[in-house]
Amino acid sequence: MTKTGATKTGTAKRTNVTARIPAETGSAENVVAKTDSAKKAVPKRTEANKAVSKKAAAKKGAGKKSSAKKGLARKTSVPSEKPTRRTVTADTEVDSPAQDGGTTAPEQTVSVSEAEVSVSEAEVSVSEAEVSASEQAPSASEQTATTPDITSTPEPGPTPEPGPTPEPGLTPPTEPTPLIPPTDAAPPTVAVSPALDATDRDRLLHGTHHAPHSVLGAHPVPGGVAFRVFRPFAVGVGVVAGQLRAELHDDGDGFFSGLVPLHGVPEYRLAVAYDGAVQEVEDAYRFLPALGDLDLHLLGEGRHEELWQALGARPMTHQGVAGTRFTVWAPNAQGVRLAGTFNFWDGTGAPLRSLGSTGVWELFMPGIGEGELYKFEITRPDGSKTMRADPMARHTEVPPATSSIVHASHYEWHDEEWLAGRTELPAHKAPFSVYELHLASWRPGLTYRQLAEQLPAYIKDLGFTHVELMPVAEHPFGGSWGYQVTGFYAPTSRLGTPDDFKFLVDALHQAGIGVLMDWVPAHFPRDDWALAEFDGRPLYEHEDPLRAAHPDWGTLEFDFGRREVRNFLVANAVYWCEEFHIDGLRVDAVASMLYLDYSREPGQWTPNEHGGRENLDAVAFLQEMNATVYRRVPGVVTIAEESTAWDGVTRATHHIGPGGFGGLGFGLKWNMGWMHDSLDYMSHEPVHRKHHHGEMTFSMVYAYSENYVLPISHDEVVHGKRSLVSKMPGDWWQQRANLRAYLAFMWAHPGKQLLFMGQEFAQGAEWSETHGPDWWLLDPAYGAEADHRGVRDLVRDLNTVYRHTPALWQLDTDPAGFQWVTGDAADDNVFAFLRYDADGSPLLAVSNFSPVVRPDYRLGIPDDIPAWHETLNTDTALYGGGDITNPDPIKPEPQPWHGRPASIRVTLPPLATVWLRPA
Repeated sequence: MTKTGATKTGTAKRTNVTARIPAETGSAENVVAKTDSAKKAVPKRTEANKAVSKKAAAKKGAGKKSSAKKGLARKTSVPSEKPTRRTVTADTEVDSPAQDGGTTAPEQTVSVSEAEVSVSEAEVSVSEAEVSASEQAPSASEQTATTPDITSTPEPGPTPEPGPTPEPGLTPPTEPTPLIPPTDAAPPTVAVSPALDATDRDRLLHGTHHAPHSVLGAHPVPGGVAFRVFRPFAVGVGVVAGQLRAELHDDGDGFFSGLVPLHGVPEYRLAVAYDGAVQEVEDAYRFLPALGDLDLHLLGEGRHEELWQALGARPMTHQGVAGTRFTVWAPNAQGVRLAGTFNFWDGTGAPLRSLGSTGVWELFMPGIGEGELYKFEITRPDGSKTMRADPMARHTEVPPATSSIVHASHYEWHDEEWLAGRTELPAHKAPFSVYELHLASWRPGLTYRQLAEQLPAYIKDLGFTHVELMPVAEHPFGGSWGYQVTGFYAPTSRLGTPDDFKFLVDALHQAGIGVLMDWVPAHFPRDDWALAEFDGRPLYEHEDPLRAAHPDWGTLEFDFGRREVRNFLVANAVYWCEEFHIDGLRVDAVASMLYLDYSREPGQWTPNEHGGRENLDAVAFLQEMNATVYRRVPGVVTIAEESTAWDGVTRATHHIGPGGFGGLGFGLKWNMGWMHDSLDYMSHEPVHRKHHHGEMTFSMVYAYSENYVLPISHDEVVHGKRSLVSKMPGDWWQQRANLRAYLAFMWAHPGKQLLFMGQEFAQGAEWSETHGPDWWLLDPAYGAEADHRGVRDLVRDLNTVYRHTPALWQLDTDPAGFQWVTGDAADDNVFAFLRYDADGSPLLAVSNFSPVVRPDYRLGIPDDIPAWHETLNTDTALYGGGDITNPDPIKPEPQPWHGRPASIRVTLPPLATVWLRPA
């Protein structure tokens, strides 16, 4: 039992009364109320009793403290002619008799001791009769750290002078909280045990505490302020607040606590001792939540369009202190802790708090800045633990390492002119010729910044309007080409930092080249450190295993019906467009999202609420994503890789189609049907092509049902499908001739163009992500270099004429922009059609896919064109052809042909396409 002391002037009768802290105070400890029967003078000290007694912990056999821990308690000397001052230390106390007639103002030392906070002494009362004379007046040497008196009040005195300058790094409040209650306004003399109860200790130790800030940090309690700190591996912890120094009691297992007699909670820091070294740091548990109410409201509704500003790791200054706010969505977790390089990957002492019903956990970590590695240690509902990368991480380690990295962008953009100009025309009414590439293998070994030195110049030389980057978001397996994403908000670190990637995008924009990016919201891999069962239960994936598992790729499909998951993906689309200035998103695997029975057999899927096969959740998600992106980021375009006949892929979301659905809201759609049909036609020997003639004309039956892109993508030149030139029949000369004719047919066909890297110079081998294009084919020292250079020169000229000929792009989605001249010349393997611009100016495209020259081939044309000239011929010698051309202007004849009043006669080279324009 704590003994009461006596002053020199007389014995103070004191009664110890037990009381229980109310539940709402947040502590279950006992309260000992000390009441003086009479007001006595403040005890004064003698020189002989200035020595500090030994610690109670040593008296109880608690073990030795290190020298570093002892150094935490520091005493401030008191100048003469100043009022009584309290010095608060950790486990020592001196309560000495007063000196009569002394010239120095007496100093009183108040301790934060174990006995004052002991729970075991609760419910024990001592009557006045039980207090012996020896207990009433013990000597200074008898007093130990277990006999503090935090209720005594200093004598009144003159107004104190300003104290010493606060410790460096401390920011005193504008109106400092008085550390010592004034004599005339002393609080009730009630002391509270600051030590954590067994339940809170256990939950913190096992990572299951949802509100660590409610028990850790500084909290006003009856009798002062209770400080509680959880620092595993520390040998001592002290509180530093201006001149105040208080060493906390070691409660074991890394817990430290102390009760300091203060009016209110001051701004303070912690002095933490580790094996002889003392670090003065901020207490992470003294800060209010760094996430606002509006953020939480929007998160709860699933409508936070700038989600990356609210979740993840965000360096910031909070309450005047620099640090990083960590937030993560894990609604099923029993607890979340933060582990990283800053705490040696032991998150025991860094639990996050749960912010209400949103499922969001938050912790502001002072002193943590950019470049730190981290993960979240999540306690699952079954009590097991899992270490997870941050789903919102904006920077990651280079795979195969998996940690997230604290990142803040400092990049300054220089593409204002590009951004202002991209809103002039919508994509389907503008020239749109796309070069698709895989950044990591286009020039293997180059970083983002090194690519910025080479890629823009190469693309600009070839004349493409845009590049399309295969997925840039972080992915663990390079062989997936980026289509199995784990870091949806982080550009892959294989090539540099996020700011380095911005540098590349900026360089392309300054060269006048738009940047499209493949985006993969359909599915994600099962890696146990990423999104799969993130908090111990299905979270990002659907809870129904039949809908969660993707049958083709062994991945998991997103739960598009869950508002938080939909928010995660919609905000991600906005993120890439706003933060990285991406001009468009090509959305991968849309068909697998739209149909519940995609690649599933009967019995492996469940119909929707109407009994249909449509995934209504995915439809709603795609509509929301497109509407949000187009509203927030003018000038961008979204492109669907959708291979079915779903109605209204590029129709506005508010326009209801015959199937009862609004449009999905995409700007463009890949024409997979045209690609498959046309490549199948080209793969046949010319002698057999007449039997497949319709494969080249069928696309015009549905050409205006959507806004189309004609894609020759990476998917068509891998996995045994052969490169584009290798798909062509015949010898090497014929293969190249077929390829050239096909490319010119493609560029003239209604729709936008996309060509994968390596195909622009007729690479003979399939693409591999391990070595990229065969650039050596363009080495002048290579014997067949001219053959490959010729195809590349053709692609350059196709893009040049295309850009300067509105008839080839202005009415791509309008039937008025196209007319067949002859689409039924199957025996000749000839196709001829007219393209028109908005002013009616035409371009005549004629393709001869037979290996014979067709001289004086008659074609019906409008009679209002006085003469035509050859704009492009794929058989010219410059491109490696036989140089059979039409060098002179071609004048129409009044002979009707193909249902038109006039006609012209042209020479059609073998396996070639010719473009003619009015002279």
